[in-house]
Amino acid sequence: MIIVGISDIHGDTSRLDAIAQDLCDADVVVISGDITNFGDKSEADNVIKTLRIYNKTILAVPGNCDLPQVSDYLTAHDINLDQTCRIVNEVAFAGIGGSLPCPGRTPNEISENEFHRHLVAAIENAPKAMPLVLVTHQPPYGTLADVSGGFRHVGSESIRAFIEKNKPAVCFCGHIHESHSVDHIDGTTIINPGPLRTGGYAYVEINGTAVTAEVRGM
Repeated sequence: MIIVGISDIHGDTSRLDAIAQDLCDADVVVISGDITNFGDKSEADNVIKTLRIYNKTILAVPGNCDLPQVSDYLTAHDINLDQTCRIVNEVAFAGIGGSLPCPGRTPNEISENEFHRHLVAAIENAPKAMPLVLVTHQPPYGTLADVSGGFRHVGSESIRAFIEKNKPAVCFCGHIHESHSVDHIDGTTIINPGPLRTGGYAYVEINGTAVTAEVRGM
């Protein structure tokens, strides 16, 4: 399976044409939040309709900069992964949107306790025999993906604990724009592609239990 991961679009789809071939080749495109820049359904609709020019199979979680109407839009179009699990080609995808509280308040912030509860709910019905792909906006704590300002880890300890316990094959995340990276927690690949509006995207191949992953476009 080929998965292309994008994040932190913030309403700007101008870079999609530059990654068109990889988007078209992917089995699934996942969006790790911040689809809009504090936008509503109309901005989300513009992003998703533009992305569907390249690929029809899309799964997404809302980010902290997405208003509640964005989550409603994703649900209405049957692509919302927030707090749920979906199966694509014998791979289970589960997700959680939003972020921990930010220095400047944003529309979609939740606590560590809520991250824990929502992640448990997300995989309640996930088939145990399938590879699991986790899609989050907030990165897990203590990796290359959550370093803010070059020195401070700001990720979620609840997401990290979930990964350590459930061992997904991959975790796609975003939120921390400067921390585009590939890292690992035990056997789980952690990938933050950086913001799409500056060209970053993730290219991941899953072949059985083997995962290859890279950040492209940066």
